[in-house]
Amino acid sequence: MQEIISVWVRDPRIQKEDFWHAYMDYEICIHTNSLAFNKKNSCVRRRYSEFVWLRQKLQKNALLVVNLPELPPKNPFFSLNNASQISARMEGLRHFLEEIVRNPVLLSDSCLHLFLQSQLSIRKIKDCAEGRSHYTVTEAIQNFGSKTQRFGSEKNLQEERETDSD
Repeated sequence: MQEIISVWVRDPRIQKEDFWHAYMDYEICIHTNSLAFNKKNSCVRRRYSEFVWLRQKLQKNALLVVNLPELPPKNPFFSLNNASQISARMEGLRHFLEEIVRNPVLLSDSCLHLFLQSQLSIRKIKDCAEGRSHYTVTEAIQNFGSKTQRFGSEKNLQEERETDSD
C-alpha cells in the first residue's frame, strides 16, 4: 500500500487579543495512512508565529542533516483583511508542511507530531517533548487533539495560548 500524507491549511480566523491587537490562525488538517502518525485524521489551529517556532525547533534538532524549506516571508504590511495575502500565506504554510512531512528525519521529531496533532501550546509541546509533563507524546495527541480536550477546556486553551511566549 502506498503511503499517503495529505496536508491542508485552511479556514483562516482572526483572533482578537484585545481592542488593538489581533492575529490570524489557520486550521491545519492531516489525513494519512502513514505508520509515523498516531492519528490518521486530525485538525488543529496554529498561528504564523507557531510555524516560525516549529521551523527553528526542527532546524535545531536536525542540525545540518536536513535543509528545511522556507516559510512564507513575514510581511510587515500583512493585512488581516487582504484575501490574496492570506491565500498566499496559507499556500506557503501548506507547502512548508508538505515538505516537512516528506522527510523521514523530520518526521521522527516529536515536536512536529505535537504541533500537527495536538492543540497544546508551544510551551506545553516543549515540556511534553522533553518529558516534563504528566502525559506522553502519544497521550497528548490522542487526548488533546482536535476538538476533544481532556487536559483543558477551550477557554483554558485560549488563555494559555495568549500567555505563552512564541
